Amino acid sequence: MSDAGAMKYSVIVPTCGRPAQLSRCLEALAGLRYDRSGFEVIVVDDGGEQALERLVSRYEKRMRIRLLRQPRSGPAAARNAGAGIALGRILAFTDDDCEPAADWLEQLEIRLEGFPRRVVGGRTVNALSENVFAEASQMLIGYLYEYYNRRPNGSRFLASCNLAAHAEAFRSLGGFDPSYPRAAAEDRDLCDRFRAGGFEMTYAPEAVVLHGHALTLRTFWKQHFGYGRGAFRFRRKHSRRSSEPVRVEPPRFYLGMVRHPFRSGVSRQALLISGLLFISQIANAAGFAYESIRPISGLET
Repeated sequence: MSDAGAMKYSVIVPTCGRPAQLSRCLEALAGLRYDRSGFEVIVVDDGGEQALERLVSRYEKRMRIRLLRQPRSGPAAARNAGAGIALGRILAFTDDDCEPAADWLEQLEIRLEGFPRRVVGGRTVNALSENVFAEASQMLIGYLYEYYNRRPNGSRFLASCNLAAHAEAFRSLGGFDPSYPRAAAEDRDLCDRFRAGGFEMTYAPEAVVLHGHALTLRTFWKQHFGYGRGAFRFRRKHSRRSSEPVRVEPPRFYLGMVRHPFRSGVSRQALLISGLLFISQIANAAGFAYESIRPISGLET
């Protein structure tokens, strides 16, 4: 493989106890339509119980890949650990339950080349269309992207499962905040710090990853309850570093959310997803309230 000087991209994949999903992710990365000498993959095992050496070794002949293991610390800390050993000039992040399209790095490169102070996020598509809970959760993200990223180079939110930035820029901000213990608002926090630092954030819908996160009603509630907990932490952290409070969205934002599934017409599926989006906001509010009454842990300083 190439030496460090030729390495353009380091693709960082945090994982914890999901070898089947990770295998599909690595298969997609091994199929990227990109010069093999131009990228590496760093898998960060965040304290999973199953050894991943054998799984990862299956891909060593198809791409440059490394495995890093750490005690359970959360996906934010895992991404930072991967960034800490990365050789690439650009860091690209995805998750273990995601499958990047074959031209993913090519599309990110178009937006990043020559723009060292630009952060790029791509489009995430639900890979489990038959799972209504997964469809609703991904539709919510799609709605947020439309709402917050109306200006192509003035985006306000980009999710960590499809995100790329120059390594120097990422490290200058200290990376993800590891005091976020779960996948909830750590990407929002990073975006907030990028924007405060004067970086340009760009949404690139042509850079696609498929997201295969199976959900039930219980795990759907748990996911959005967790998002609410993360939202509270984010607001507290933002208030500590900025004189401007986090903007509270107007009622039309929430009305637009529950109407969003009906853009292609009224159907039983649209009604069900609209109801789930309403439930997601109840779960979010419950998580926000729960986190607000918990004692502040040492991780949150």
